[in-house]
Amino acid sequence: MRRKSLRLTTMAAVAALSLALAGCSDDSVTGESPTDEPSGDADTGTSESTELTPVTVGLLQIAPAAAVQLGVDNGIFEEQGLDVSVQLGQGGAALLPAVSSGSIQFAVGNPLSVLVAASQGLEMEIIAGYSRINDPAPSGIVVKADSGITTWKDLEGKTVALNAINTQGDLGTMEWVERDGGDPGNVTFTEIAFPDQLAQLEQGYIDASWIPEPFLSASLGTEGVEWLGDPLTAIEELYTMVTFSSNDYTEANPEITDAFVAGITEATAYAMENEEEYRAAIVDYTGMPAEVVENIRLEVLTGELDAGVIEELSALALKHGMLDSEPDLSAVIRAQ
Repeated sequence: MRRKSLRLTTMAAVAALSLALAGCSDDSVTGESPTDEPSGDADTGTSESTELTPVTVGLLQIAPAAAVQLGVDNGIFEEQGLDVSVQLGQGGAALLPAVSSGSIQFAVGNPLSVLVAASQGLEMEIIAGYSRINDPAPSGIVVKADSGITTWKDLEGKTVALNAINTQGDLGTMEWVERDGGDPGNVTFTEIAFPDQLAQLEQGYIDASWIPEPFLSASLGTEGVEWLGDPLTAIEELYTMVTFSSNDYTEANPEITDAFVAGITEATAYAMENEEEYRAAIVDYTGMPAEVVENIRLEVLTGELDAGVIEELSALALKHGMLDSEPDLSAVIRAQ
């Protein structure tokens, strides 16, 4: 597998609209300082005499994360005895050290980054699901109609653009190329910010583009651009994002952790059951125009955690060299 980096200048405000399927370097956590971390477990009952337990969750300013803010606004977490503050990160990788250090208690991010961090010694714990792939897919690979690329194997010798290398996007692409009889080592992956990829594809600088909403719908609406497939379907019902914390925090605060998992589960279910309200929350949370949000493809939201999917992802990442060693999954995946 050949990899090169081609970073193009974009407006950060536009790039923030994309799905966070991977963490990048030089990330940082921004926003208000989190509330003081509770010392030890606390009563999370909901009686009037019980004070709410303050916790902070790190999120990216992307469409699926709006469900957490929707849950906060509708009092879902308060019903679990929690006073949840949202702290925004400028990239998925920034959330991992913030959780590990205890500056925030919980975060939502892509599972591959959590597995990589765990394999490198950060004691991360996936405590709940969050979002999964859907049909129609909210992300995928597009090519030019006259490119001659009609199968995954056709990507051999070609250049595929992603927003970041070593993510679930290139992992799934390599697996599909191999399953289709090709050599994933002969595919070149290059980094280009999502908003710039369509122009680079049309001008012939790249052969294929892996993009999420809202850029996917824009690309498919462009004459001469066609759908190839969704690489994330290499694993059935793959999580695009999961809810995670640190082992230290969950062990010291099991009741708070359980309450947060219950809140995430209810908030994601509420968003799925109230799509119109969820799409309105996406507009408010991301700043995307309502007319764009009205038509974007949405991921499946669920707090349910399927350990088998995480195990399969870990094995696939190890196979394709994205993990040097497999993390202790019994410690990484919280028992349900």
